[in-house]
Amino acid sequence: MDRLLLVDGNSIVNRAFYGIMGNKMLMTADGTYTNAVYGFLAILFKIIDDLNPKYMAIAFDLKAPTHRHKIYEAYKGTRKGMPEELASQMPILKNLLKQMNITIIEKEGYEADDILGTLSRLGEKEGLHVTILSGDRDTFQLVTPNITVRIPRTKSGKTETEDFTPEKIEEVYGLKPIELIEVKGLMGDASDNIPGVPGVGEKTALGLVKKYKTIENLYNTIDKGEDDLKGVLKTKIVDNKELAILSKKLGTIDIDVPIDAEIEDFEIKPWNKQEVLETFKTLKFNRFIQRFNLNNEPIQNNIDEIFTTEKLDKTNEDKLWNKIETKKQIYYYITKREDEKLQKAVKKKIDKINIYDEDENIVYEIKDAVSEKLKEIFESNEITKNSYGVKEDYILLKQIGIDAKNILFDAKIASYLLNSSSNQYQ
Repeated sequence: MDRLLLVDGNSIVNRAFYGIMGNKMLMTADGTYTNAVYGFLAILFKIIDDLNPKYMAIAFDLKAPTHRHKIYEAYKGTRKGMPEELASQMPILKNLLKQMNITIIEKEGYEADDILGTLSRLGEKEGLHVTILSGDRDTFQLVTPNITVRIPRTKSGKTETEDFTPEKIEEVYGLKPIELIEVKGLMGDASDNIPGVPGVGEKTALGLVKKYKTIENLYNTIDKGEDDLKGVLKTKIVDNKELAILSKKLGTIDIDVPIDAEIEDFEIKPWNKQEVLETFKTLKFNRFIQRFNLNNEPIQNNIDEIFTTEKLDKTNEDKLWNKIETKKQIYYYITKREDEKLQKAVKKKIDKINIYDEDENIVYEIKDAVSEKLKEIFESNEITKNSYGVKEDYILLKQIGIDAKNILFDAKIASYLLNSSSNQYQ
């Protein structure tokens, strides 16, 4: 299943900015601050390496008031403005993303969350697996079996992530993702200046939603006299019905933003290499120049420009197996997908095993990973195996009953040995 990566631009750039501050922020010789741009790209490149999405879009907020301000003037009224050290980096970042041909979407009257919500539903409708990269837990309400929210944490320049699926949210909150809207309506959100019901915190809100499911049902039950609320809590809830309903409306992400775009508009394209190189030089992002080899070989963003791919079937499998057995070697790469429900050491499943035929420059894609012939080849002591990141591959193959033997070469380890200072291979 192809993947759509959606990025909450403001959330991630804020995390990058504060995650790489320290006593002295990164800047160029002329005093241009660069820590937010560098951190944002480091997070983005890591996620792209991990997920290998086919489509991607980045949503940013605009300064203009949104539809929420129209119904509640004090919405986000307590927030401080963006510090100048960060604000000055936003045009630099957006310019770089354009040079990389990454789609940026901003919509007056709507927040980035609304854009993410709308595009996530579009991607799901198109049969894609969607990952939303955001530091904002409000996006948890968007989670479905095909939409995952990935939360990054940056510390000392190193990024770790945590994925939130319906199962993960059930585990953490005891609720379905969509029910988290009700929780926000009751408890509010100080960071967005959403009032909620005064005196109702997260624990109380979670308990109420577990029992009554929705704010509307809570008040209907009270009206019928069928509730079991008592004392001060009941008084607060009854007296603040309008605030609860308003807060729920403010906290609900709009999934119907009018966006004039098709999913194909978000397909990842090759960079404008020379422009990116010049910007990286100006910003002194030498590690990125080295990582993407921008001073030498052209960037290969489209796999079809390197080799052709074919699905392995009855018409070509005998030829491939015979060639492997004759050459006594196999070059392969495993593509995977995460599965938090797995009770395994590695919570991933094999999506495809790709085998490279160097003579014909063809990669054969094998969806049926557990075949007797494939098992025989991987378990053969006579046939050498060459890949990238074989440590995890070995465990994944074990999990489907294949005991790989005679693993000769791991390009990931080789890359590390050539340049151990680069975090690209960590």
